[in-house]
Amino acid sequence: MKIALDVMGGDCAPQNPMGGVKLALETLPQIEKIYLVGSPEAIEREMQAQGIPASDKLEIVPATQVVDMSDSGLDAVRKKKDSSIARAVDLVKERKADAVVSAGHTGAAVTASLIKLRTLPHIERPAIAAIMPSMTSPWVLIDAGANPDSLPEHLVQNALMGSAYAKHVLGRKEPRVGLMSNGTEEEKGNALCKETGKLLRTTPGIHFIGNVEGHDLWETPPDVVVCDGFTGNIILKTSEALAHALFGMIKTEIVSSARTKIGGLLAKPAFKRIHKKTSADESGGMPLLGLNGITIIAHGGANAYAMKNAIRMACETITHQVNPHIEAAISQHLLIHAQA
Repeated sequence: MKIALDVMGGDCAPQNPMGGVKLALETLPQIEKIYLVGSPEAIEREMQAQGIPASDKLEIVPATQVVDMSDSGLDAVRKKKDSSIARAVDLVKERKADAVVSAGHTGAAVTASLIKLRTLPHIERPAIAAIMPSMTSPWVLIDAGANPDSLPEHLVQNALMGSAYAKHVLGRKEPRVGLMSNGTEEEKGNALCKETGKLLRTTPGIHFIGNVEGHDLWETPPDVVVCDGFTGNIILKTSEALAHALFGMIKTEIVSSARTKIGGLLAKPAFKRIHKKTSADESGGMPLLGLNGITIIAHGGANAYAMKNAIRMACETITHQVNPHIEAAISQHLLIHAQA
């Protein structure tokens, strides 16, 4: 498997992306090549600093520009054609790499991927799929931030793509799909919610269970939760921030007395297991589904471990043949719809 890595993308680039490369080379034997896209001088300095030896599996691809967080997604692609994310996506477009991984500007990664790779047949917009934890089992949140403004038809496509991912990656035989709303009743929600609900109830190929609300997500969630990118991104970031805050509060309380310190020591293995389940570092990145190629969006603050897992997710997305499964799901949906 060949991965194009945007080395200059992220809050701590190139240090953390290169740290992820070091861990990936040590733990992911399926990797044939990692293209290190960015400033050759910065990459070589980081390789030396982290003790990453030269390898046939590593190839530096020069890029002279870096996308700033103040850049718009479209301007980043049009005005910075030699940016690290643009060059990384080019490698996938040219079929030199199987997937691109970036922790940089999400808008730039989405826009570059959409413009250069295009979408799969009959997909109007790609969507970010985030794998979320719960008390029972992981579930797919889609869209987690690619499209803040969506139409009902886009959310139906999200449901089809999310179902294909849940079935073939998470192993759900008949994925249950819920629509994010402020109540489970059909009449609840805004105009987008209500219209999307009507479409999902009559869409073949989707096991739609109706509206879901906040508490459903963490107790007994469906396999796929569909929403627009604005709502999804708020859910994603709020969830991550809450998990971080809760562990901080627990730690503060544990060290507050000798008795709680002893209890905390006894419960430490349980805390570690829960932290692993709720940490965004474990998934590392999120696939941008619906593209004629594979793009993995990592968190801007991703550490080396998270970047390694983002590379791992790229490998898993390739292995599970997610795009062919999405194409098959869309084709089946269109066929059934035409026959109805």
